[in-house]
Amino acid sequence: MAEKPKELTNLARIGKLAEEPATAGEIKGLLASGGERLKDARNEHLALSSRFDLAYNAAHAFSLAALRWHGYRSDSRYLVFQALPHTLQSPAAVWRVLAKAHEVRNIAEYQGHFDADATMLRNLIEATEKVRAAVVALPPLKER
Repeated sequence: MAEKPKELTNLARIGKLAEEPATAGEIKGLLASGGERLKDARNEHLALSSRFDLAYNAAHAFSLAALRWHGYRSDSRYLVFQALPHTLQSPAAVWRVLAKAHEVRNIAEYQGHFDADATMLRNLIEATEKVRAAVVALPPLKER
C-alpha cells in the first residue's frame, strides 16, 4: 500500500476517520456485496426506488472498500463518498453524484419522500461503476 493521503491522515487526527487496518477478505466481501447490488440495480423489473437503493448501497460498499484499503473507517456514509478524491483520485463529478444520491436516500429514508428519476438512477449507476473499477484496479491488499 502506498503512503496514506495527508487528507485522510488529517481527518483521522480530528476524529472524523478512525485508523483501522483492513483485511483482504473484508475488501473482497465489500466488492462482492457491491457487485451483487449493482447488478440488481440494473434489473428493470424492479421499482425505481428499489433500484436506486441498490445502486446507492453498491456505491457505498465500493467507496467504503476504497477507504478501508487505505486503513481507515468512518461512521459517516457521506464522508466515505467525500473521501473518494483522496482514496481513488476520483473526479469531483463522481463524488458529487454520490453526494446527491446520499441526500436523496436520506430524505427517502428519514422523511418518506423519494425524489429521483431514471436519469438520476442512470447517473448513479455510472458513477458507481467508475468507483468499482477504480477499487478493482487497486493493488492487492497485503495482510498485516
